[in-house]
Amino acid sequence: MGKIAIVSDSNSGILPEEAERLGIYILPMPFFVNDETFYEGVNLTQEEFYKKLLEGCGISTSMPSVASVTDLWDELLKEYDEIVHIPMSSGLSSSCETAMMLAGDYEGKVFVVNNQRISVTQKQSVLDAQALAKAGRGAAEIKEILEREKLESSIYIMVDTLSYLKKGGRITPAAAALGTLLRLKPVLQIQGEKLDAFAKARTVKQAKSIMIDAMKNDFTGRFQDPEGRQIHLAMAYTYDLAAAEAFRAEVQAAFPGSEIVMDPLSLSVSCHIGPGALAVACSKKIPELL
Repeated sequence: MGKIAIVSDSNSGILPEEAERLGIYILPMPFFVNDETFYEGVNLTQEEFYKKLLEGCGISTSMPSVASVTDLWDELLKEYDEIVHIPMSSGLSSSCETAMMLAGDYEGKVFVVNNQRISVTQKQSVLDAQALAKAGRGAAEIKEILEREKLESSIYIMVDTLSYLKKGGRITPAAAALGTLLRLKPVLQIQGEKLDAFAKARTVKQAKSIMIDAMKNDFTGRFQDPEGRQIHLAMAYTYDLAAAEAFRAEVQAAFPGSEIVMDPLSLSVSCHIGPGALAVACSKKIPELL
């Protein structure tokens, strides 16, 4: 059996220290802050990012350079026989399409997975890939399994402020102004390729209830698993850990049989939705790993 390297990007929420502990490899996502380049988890921490965001700095995201991708692959192939590369969803960035194009020059040694996930669900794909590799699956088979399971996940996100969605052009200024006037707390959904509107809440309490009910409906309806025995449950947040911990207690009470993993949302998502967001997510467990 050949040695397989698992590669992802920091959109997964996996930062360099955790990647080293897990034995995987992470490409840091580049950010432009007032025209200065920073890299998530390298010279830009969560705390520094939110400080700059709240100060009103101009922040935009980019994808890893071609050289950073191929340099990492070239280095890994000195030690490994194959690479499984898991970028963020192709519906949210062109980095997946670029990686697939680059992989064509690697003579079947690099397998890019387009499994349309981000943040905690992307992280679960990385962990699944690693487990499949340890179980003796080849890189091509790992890619096939992850892409087969790509839509077996959901993320629901409550946004605390509409201003960042307006800045990113995801809602009109008029809709943002009306939503702010009405003090709406939109609930967004990532289920596949896009970040979509899911529901509108008037209060944080109502938004939390909507997300928990949506997750219960997924467990029962989509996955036919009301107890969640074959489902990974995760949570994410932006900026406010105390609020996230309080919500975590509510989610745990709603799903007493589930173990909840909670991480900060990746900064690439955070810059579009702003601080104070709360998210709950799930991924169906892969049959080959049961």
